[in-house]
Amino acid sequence: MRGWDGGRVGLWLIGARGSVATTAITGLLALQAGLVEPLGCVTERPALAGLPLPGWDELVVGGHDSVITPLDKRAEQLAEAGIIPPPVLAAVADELRRLDGQLRQLDLASGGPQRRYADQLIAELAGFAERHRLARVVVVNLASTEPPVRPLPEHAELALLERALDDPRRAVLPASSLAAYAALRAGCPFVDFTPSAGIGLPALDELAWQAGLPYAGRDGKTGETLLRTVLAPMFTDRALRVRAWAGTNLLGGGDGATLQDERNASSKLESKARGLASLLGEPVSAPLHIDNVPCLGEQKTAWDHIAFDGFLGARMTLQFTWTGLDSALAAPLVLDLARLLAAAHAAGRSGAQPALAFFFKDPLTGTEPVEHRFAEQARRLETWAAGLAGAGRWGSGRWGPCR
Repeated sequence: MRGWDGGRVGLWLIGARGSVATTAITGLLALQAGLVEPLGCVTERPALAGLPLPGWDELVVGGHDSVITPLDKRAEQLAEAGIIPPPVLAAVADELRRLDGQLRQLDLASGGPQRRYADQLIAELAGFAERHRLARVVVVNLASTEPPVRPLPEHAELALLERALDDPRRAVLPASSLAAYAALRAGCPFVDFTPSAGIGLPALDELAWQAGLPYAGRDGKTGETLLRTVLAPMFTDRALRVRAWAGTNLLGGGDGATLQDERNASSKLESKARGLASLLGEPVSAPLHIDNVPCLGEQKTAWDHIAFDGFLGARMTLQFTWTGLDSALAAPLVLDLARLLAAAHAAGRSGAQPALAFFFKDPLTGTEPVEHRFAEQARRLETWAAGLAGAGRWGSGRWGPCR
């Protein structure tokens, strides 16, 4: 991997005390200490070896959350769930406690004029960059899934949105989009790892281009959907007709509790369903539901039943079961995305980065057609990385607030 000369990079996590964030922070500390291998980190693959990326030691963690469970206590729970090895937790516990003392208590959904909350987050990001002498800060949204938003006129144009944020009578943006707005105004690339509205609003795309900032999203692809993007092209490439693709998801922990609310679950279900229809090239019966099973804790199980037709109309089925620890699958992708967005920023890229669709269920690709086939996504990511490596603008795009 080529050397990085783009300065120290801040990784600001929204939902910094959640399972995925705590796993990512613990994993980063373990990587910095040489305690673990970078298993699951795509940026360590040989195919990306030519891309200058910040090293693990050049990433500095910050973030905010509305919950108060300390990082080390959350990490203890994750160790009991089998995600964090106890020896690793013992080695980094003191550093987790130190980092927890630097996290900010901030709830962007707590009501009141939204401009005030945006300004508060902008100030926090600026202070974080100044304290740690950071060249740039990448903001990653790991907060709980929100219900789908009803489109409002203010979402369409940046000028309308700016005026609406000053209205004390109503909240115009969901918390995820307010966070994305603040990040862009603070001069920070943004990653949407949840299916919430986030940065996927036209006015925020306009702001990203205006500010010269790259972004990526939406909804990290870690389990059932990852398998779907690998398997669905097999059916279409072999001229087999899929008649139905039913799925059931069983999960516990914080995700299970959040997605038990049908309004929140609808964002996740819509995100997962859009990709399948695109992959198969035609509408298909695809019932999908999510059940909260608290005793599963951090474990997630997905069961899919695929009915398909072959030659002479022969009817066949394929079933698969995926059981995984979602935080362990998601956390390395968070670190990958922070490195890749930092590299894109240093190379002067702006707007949605379509090649990073590789990481997401419901990719934000700007004006480019959405590609869901996993093998093709991997190829495009490698091509994008090769182009970025030859951009010749390393060290540019330094951190600074957008005005």
